[in-house]
Amino acid sequence: MERPSYLSKYLFDWESFDVVIGGKSALDSKFFISQMLNEEMVESFLVGYGLDANDPVARAELFGNFQEALQFIRRYFLKEGSGEGLDLKIPNSIFMITDISDLFFMATGNKQDATREDKLWAEIVLKVMHTILHVDKDLRSSYFSEIQTQIFDRFYKYLFRDGEDLYFAKKKKEMKANGISLVEFETKSKKTRDSVIIKLLHKAENVAEELFDRVGVRIVTKSRFDSIRTIKFLIENYIVIPHNIKPSRSTNSLVDMNEFKNRHANLIKYALRHNLNEEKFSEAIEREIRECRPGANGDERNSHSLSGYQAIQFTCRQLIKYKNPFLQEFIDLRKSAKDQKEEEIAKKILAMDYSHIARDVRFFYPYEVQIVDEESHQINSEGEASHAEYKKQQVLTAMKRVFGPLAEYKGLTIS
Repeated sequence: MERPSYLSKYLFDWESFDVVIGGKSALDSKFFISQMLNEEMVESFLVGYGLDANDPVARAELFGNFQEALQFIRRYFLKEGSGEGLDLKIPNSIFMITDISDLFFMATGNKQDATREDKLWAEIVLKVMHTILHVDKDLRSSYFSEIQTQIFDRFYKYLFRDGEDLYFAKKKKEMKANGISLVEFETKSKKTRDSVIIKLLHKAENVAEELFDRVGVRIVTKSRFDSIRTIKFLIENYIVIPHNIKPSRSTNSLVDMNEFKNRHANLIKYALRHNLNEEKFSEAIEREIRECRPGANGDERNSHSLSGYQAIQFTCRQLIKYKNPFLQEFIDLRKSAKDQKEEEIAKKILAMDYSHIARDVRFFYPYEVQIVDEESHQINSEGEASHAEYKKQQVLTAMKRVFGPLAEYKGLTIS
């Protein structure tokens, strides 16, 4: 029986629906790319993606992303590159591609002589290319140096040293009497390009704008109670603005705050009744807070933070103000042009409309704050909770997401 022609109007790509309205990541969909039958369809997709398919420079840049994706896959996911990856090799059919359109045709099973395995490999490469593109097109990355300076300066303003001792304090002369003694204050250096790509590949969002820890600070206090005092200090001195916190990113595996609130209230009453001095009160509250350990459920937000990890973490957003240096240079150039206004080039410069050149660029940028006491920091740095183990788990998750269909096809287990 011949299918009625009108039915084609009522067929749906349910995988795309799951991505658009079902909360599913494109990286986890059954087919990463929908059917590409000809060059026109590839060009239409690229234009919709935001790329100029007919611009030779854009096509060359896209092919460069393709080459980088191949090297990245070999370096992190295959045994030949990492020693711990999958015992697979990228097929020659992928290396022989000279036009990106052929990669799309292969990924959708529409390239002549392409096998099922070729198709799966082409999808893998496109997934990594997609991630690389999002890293490259993050506009804010060009301001990164200024972003770091403005965020870190807020903290540095209140950091003081006395020999080898480090303090948070409003003023240097107050650091011993009213400051908070710190073991360490660390700033997170900019993630490497590969680290960003790995992180994006294991995140469902898979866009560079959703990385919240490209800038961060770690504050290590001497005592657990000082970790709580540090939060108070950051808020009271407007280093951190509560209104700019991203609530879904706040986690606390250091102190059970509900239990501590109750014990704290009782201790305040006790101190009032018995006229405790500050030293006795500090000793008592440190004993109380050490009894307020949260359940060992790990970090529900970050599946790669292991259960042994103890810290307070939150993500704040800061309004970054970037002055455009080009504008002042252009104004100076116009002043010079006025002295030579009879010259043809000077006339053109003076005729230019510069009203749309942005004087200032302003945007909110997220940064992560981690606060931990010295004892917990030492525990975090050892055993299963180490950073090396954390990174290994990230790579493994990314590998499962990218190579899942191929591993299933080849009968491989990723673990």
